[in-house]
Amino acid sequence: MLVSLKWLRDYVDCSLDPRELAEKLTMAGLEVESVNPGGPDFSGVVVARIESLKPHPNADKLSLCEVGTGDRTYRVVCGASNIKVGDLVPLATVGAAIPGGYTIRHSTIRGEASEGMLCSEEELKIGDDDSGIMILDPSLPLGEDLRKALDLEDTVLDVAVTPNRPDCLSILGIAREVAVITGSRLHYPETVCPERGDPIESQTSVEILSPHLCPRYTARLIKNVRVRPSPLWLRVRLEAVGLRAINNVVDVTNFVMMELGQPLHAFDFAFLEEGRIVVRGAEEGEEFRSLDEKTRLLKKDMLVICDGVKPVAIAGIMGGLNSEVREETDTILLESAYFDPASIRKTARILGMSTDAAFRFERGVDPEGVTRALDRAAMLMAELSDGDVAPGIIDEYPQPLEVPGPIRLRSARAADIIGISLEPFRVKKILLDLEMVVEESKEGEFVVTPPSFRGDLTREIDLIEEIARVNGYDEIPPTLPFLTPPSRRDEKAERVDDLIRDVFLGLGYLEVINYSFTSPDSGHKLGFPEDHESWRFVRIANPLTEDSSVLRTNLVYGLLESMGRNINVGNTDLKFFEMGNIFLHVNEDKLPWERYRIAGLLTGARYDRSWHYKDMLSDFYDIKGCLETLFATLGIERPRFVPTQGVPFLHPGRAAEIFLGDKPAGVMGEVHPDVLAGMDIHQAAFVFELDRDSLLEVALLSRTFHEIPRFPAINRDVAFLVENDVKAGDIIALCRSEEEELLEKVDVFDVYSGPSIPAGMKSLALRFTYRSAAKTLADHEINETHQRVVQRIVEATGAKIRGAI
Repeated sequence: MLVSLKWLRDYVDCSLDPRELAEKLTMAGLEVESVNPGGPDFSGVVVARIESLKPHPNADKLSLCEVGTGDRTYRVVCGASNIKVGDLVPLATVGAAIPGGYTIRHSTIRGEASEGMLCSEEELKIGDDDSGIMILDPSLPLGEDLRKALDLEDTVLDVAVTPNRPDCLSILGIAREVAVITGSRLHYPETVCPERGDPIESQTSVEILSPHLCPRYTARLIKNVRVRPSPLWLRVRLEAVGLRAINNVVDVTNFVMMELGQPLHAFDFAFLEEGRIVVRGAEEGEEFRSLDEKTRLLKKDMLVICDGVKPVAIAGIMGGLNSEVREETDTILLESAYFDPASIRKTARILGMSTDAAFRFERGVDPEGVTRALDRAAMLMAELSDGDVAPGIIDEYPQPLEVPGPIRLRSARAADIIGISLEPFRVKKILLDLEMVVEESKEGEFVVTPPSFRGDLTREIDLIEEIARVNGYDEIPPTLPFLTPPSRRDEKAERVDDLIRDVFLGLGYLEVINYSFTSPDSGHKLGFPEDHESWRFVRIANPLTEDSSVLRTNLVYGLLESMGRNINVGNTDLKFFEMGNIFLHVNEDKLPWERYRIAGLLTGARYDRSWHYKDMLSDFYDIKGCLETLFATLGIERPRFVPTQGVPFLHPGRAAEIFLGDKPAGVMGEVHPDVLAGMDIHQAAFVFELDRDSLLEVALLSRTFHEIPRFPAINRDVAFLVENDVKAGDIIALCRSEEEELLEKVDVFDVYSGPSIPAGMKSLALRFTYRSAAKTLADHEINETHQRVVQRIVEATGAKIRGAI
């Protein structure tokens, strides 16, 4: 919120330097984000008097003026016709800078020298009147800088007001804070409203049909108004806080909104059919044309302000074109109301209408300040428009709102929380300065009733926070907190997590952290059937957007989204991994089921692109090798990768389920092309997802030292002709199951199918490594074991030996 320091000082006696004031406000919980010079952006403009005025000899529409500043006379060529001798006017002297980036220079116009420029309001950006030269008050001193003469110098504070402090969304609200933290005196603005004519009750009425959405609605009637431009002081105040001046009626409503924090609206009474106001819910599909000249379709639960026939405003957000204030407006019905914050927030979001009024209503205005703002605005409106305020106000308040009730406050409790002891009289003074009603029930204990504008104060701890911030956070001495030692954490889980990170970082992967919130469409995009557990979403009660309205049921979808975003900005070679929880809905009475998962994604080039690695893309075996490295690091022996077609987001024939022992621990493979196309990704990707608890069960973090073999190994290579459905892993497991003492390991070094291989068959080449820990093996010792192993494979699989070395 923008706060004009000059405007602020109308209500509080504060002579602090702007920077010092900003520091104090920030330390009191109202962060001042910037301190900027305010006022119109011009310099070198002074007050001058028209001394003489005569026609330009060479131009019919120009005049030659002599203007004096008290110590010098200037010749100026001017084209305006609204000036006369004796008028005081703004003179931009040679070298002056005026808005728009213009610098005034000595010039010759139609043969006559001009030593400056006489300015209009619009040219100086202190008003919209561009019809002629600005005529100044004749009492202003000649030669004085115009910014100083018109009191335009200002400083503007940009204050970040937190959502729980709607009372500070006004100049008076900030003034209250300044008065409390500086000990200055606070001045409330005058709200005495002279009345004249027939009572308002005889001329109009208000009916509230939706009291749950509009608990209170008040109105005044101002007759015989003259709509015209606002005086300079009002325009300057509004422009200092970022509002554009419109006319004296509308400007008053904006002025009071910024002054007191209560939005108001002025209706042209002549356009209110039946001369009355009805507050009701909108009809489904009802059309309304707002002041921004847009037609909007309303929904049933939206609140509208109507006359006797039609809507004339969207409550708390914006008025309608059908009742706006015009130049010919004669009578104003002035509205000041309290609307349900949740209703205003919902309506503003659905309609996409973010207004200053909605911003305040949706955070909650002071229900007891409604009439004060109404009287203040009516008084100013009558004063600036020569209008007459009808006697009385309409105050419909069918359901009085609950205001903050009495709160018990213990000084001892405050001392425990804050960390310092304050004398009871000091505590009481702080609370009284904050305009609370304080009664001392017994020594050191108080019964405190907050003011109606502090709806955020409902508990003892809220009052303690107020005491701490007003007394000064810098008064709290630094101390070490008393902490209960944490319970022993799962050291094995921490070590496993650290090793997982080390492995993937060492393999060139980057760790990513995606939001736990995701789209309910993720299950559909990954191809899961609706009865799959990945559709068991935990829904968020109040999501920011529909795309983040549920908790994720897997990590793969987030990695694919990250891949898509990176590819869109040109990063096509990616290695990601993520570690985090997934959430599955159980039932309404239980907390969601959480599991900790590790997932990774690989796409693009296998190596950094260079002349000797041209077009070498990552594939299934790259990500499989990464997992094998992980398992080896965790001491997990003999993981099995079993082909599967049961994972919807993986490519059939290029996917595997991962088993550790007999238990499934995760999946891996190439992402299905349809899934990638559905996410607008046009590049192959390979992913895995593992259950961390499954890794913990079998991880062996201790290591046993084995002496480096002193005797040589002997290799035997055999190519088997087997059917396509025979798995190399099954053959290797078969060799290991017999526990041949001399057989050290078995590796696959070639798989071939093609010419010379019968259809439905493949050639599987295995390398058998034999070694003894006690001696160098002789051929006959190796041959005996090798023949036994090969024969076992032939008998178990029906393989034919294609070749042997």
